[in-house]
Amino acid sequence: MKILVLNCGSSSIKYQLFEMDEKKALTKGIVDKIGMNGAYVKNTRCDGNEIKLDGEIVDHQAGIEYVLGILISRNHGVLKNLEEIDAVGHRVVHGADKFSSSMLITDEVVAKLEECISLAPLHNPPNLKGIYSIKNLLPSVKQVGAFDTAFHQTMPPYTYLYALPYSLYEKYRIRRYGFHGTSHRYVSARACEILGVKRSDMKIISCHLGNGSSIAAIKNGKSLDTSMGMTPVEGVIMGTRCGDIDAGALTYMMQKEEIGIKETNTLINKHSGMIGITGVSSDMREIEDAAYNKKNERAKLGLQMFHYRIKKYIGAYGAAMNGVDILTFTGGIGENGIRSREEICKEMEFMGIEIDSKKNDVRGKEAVVSKDGSKVKVVVVPTNEELVIALDTMKVINNEPIDF
Repeated sequence: MKILVLNCGSSSIKYQLFEMDEKKALTKGIVDKIGMNGAYVKNTRCDGNEIKLDGEIVDHQAGIEYVLGILISRNHGVLKNLEEIDAVGHRVVHGADKFSSSMLITDEVVAKLEECISLAPLHNPPNLKGIYSIKNLLPSVKQVGAFDTAFHQTMPPYTYLYALPYSLYEKYRIRRYGFHGTSHRYVSARACEILGVKRSDMKIISCHLGNGSSIAAIKNGKSLDTSMGMTPVEGVIMGTRCGDIDAGALTYMMQKEEIGIKETNTLINKHSGMIGITGVSSDMREIEDAAYNKKNERAKLGLQMFHYRIKKYIGAYGAAMNGVDILTFTGGIGENGIRSREEICKEMEFMGIEIDSKKNDVRGKEAVVSKDGSKVKVVVVPTNEELVIALDTMKVINNEPIDF
């Protein structure tokens, strides 16, 4: 079975084509700058064959047409024809509380996803564009949606409800949903495989750290709590998102700056976080260079804030689960941020977290980086959300149960 996985962003499409018999990606790539000048498609086959095409890509459907063309091209493709594609799996950011598992996409499912647009106006519309495009281009191919929010549907009400009038939850479903669920699910399971333990017996804190970051408390294989909330803004500090903030500070700022909802939404999503604090960049590599090599004080402050907030969540989730067995790091920063991992784990011995500086000298590879005697095992696990989506898609198509 061959499955195409799509992750559609506002101006990009990340994709991978999997051969499920071997659970192997045959090719992968990105369509970037959709609807803008300088749009391109870059495709890399598993044997290293690579192509980059520049051209006018007006919308997501045009981008997917480019991808399908490359997949069957004589010099760069991996398929004889498009009929070899058995199914398409889509990453869908916000499924609210409507979906607790990956789902075959039907007209009814699409209608429910359209209802969720107001909850994720930056993410769900492009996710839906990918679904619409495949329906137009490959109408006979089944599609499956894998929802970032699904893994966190096991959270109990006492962790997902806000202390607002309960009527607002009943009326608008205002609650915490959590995101990066596919990543937290994969990483927690893979860490247990590496350590040779059962996830159902473990208390795990999973740190997905990148331009978007979230922490999850996973107890006995189920999500108990997670840092992101009703939207991906809540939680730890991110590249351009503010993370946790006093709601009163927002209303005060709106009053003083005389700005409305749209401008405020842009400010907390696009101009806050690490770029807002440091004034340098949202890219951790550039911030670390400014802090450690150029002695930029605001860059240093931003890193201190970033590490401190994550440390607080780890401590809180250790208390919530009455202990922790495994601490995982994934995402662009989690997988590659040697200094960030060290700073986050520093002075956490009271929780049984002891990182080994030599073992921690690793980037983008699976590794146990805690000291041999550390009570808590600290594990770096590169995430593979696309593989999880492909596996879920295969199971949904074959009417097999999905093991979360």
